[in-house]
Amino acid sequence: MKEEKIIVPANGYLMLFVFLLLFIGGIVTTITFKKPWFAFAILAAILLAPGFIMVQPNGSRVLLLFGEYVGTVKKNGFFWVNPFYTKKKISLRASNFDSERLKVNDKLGNPVMISTILVWRVHNTYKAAFDVDNYENFVRVQTDAAVRKLASMYPYDNFADEGHDEDITLRSSVNEVSAALEKEIDERLSIAGIEVLEARIGYLAYAQEIANAMLKRQQATAIVAARHKIVEGAVSMVEMALEELSKKQIVDLDEERKAAMVSNLMVILCGDKDASPVLNTGTLNH
Repeated sequence: MKEEKIIVPANGYLMLFVFLLLFIGGIVTTITFKKPWFAFAILAAILLAPGFIMVQPNGSRVLLLFGEYVGTVKKNGFFWVNPFYTKKKISLRASNFDSERLKVNDKLGNPVMISTILVWRVHNTYKAAFDVDNYENFVRVQTDAAVRKLASMYPYDNFADEGHDEDITLRSSVNEVSAALEKEIDERLSIAGIEVLEARIGYLAYAQEIANAMLKRQQATAIVAARHKIVEGAVSMVEMALEELSKKQIVDLDEERKAAMVSNLMVILCGDKDASPVLNTGTLNH
């Protein structure tokens, strides 16, 4: 397989001077001396004209001579090349690609909508021009394929209640998923001489048919986790209260009264609403 070959063609301004000299000189001498063979200078100037090229910063020209690769011009400026060269322009600037939202299944089989934002550029003009048919379309297709593969490798989110305790998820592990996506796309696009500068998940959500159910599930999981923390704190507070009462001998409670006190404190500490106290104006037994 051939590799990219960088060439620096002739100075365009020097050849422009030669072109003007032949063209104007041919016209003047033909009119002055009235001899037709001076017109060959004009013809030579016309043949030189298609050889002028201009390469802008972060641009390139791939040169072919009758189907054979000659080289690539990456240096910006005004140049002149063989007029019979075929000149193909390829941009070396960084390009953004925002993929369409794809519906795929995650590792747990849940349908999700996902898209990616890709920043890429051409670094090997030979591969981009000749190893693939259309390198821009190649970028789009291979990016979609990489996103589909990535989504199937990780779950959307952790669900400890089902025993799926994954370290990396699509929703929470942004850096890890982005690194895996960038590596996957870079491997796929290397055949086309494309360099991946950055790859990020642009959009991520459950598919519409399960979005409401998953939202309720996430809310329920959050509520259960919050309740768990509340109960842990309440038990600690009740334990501390009983220890302090016993240590300072403020009141002597039997097991039955301790159980009633624990029950009341747990209701107060774990309830959703403020408790309404009931004052006992009698004795502890009534």
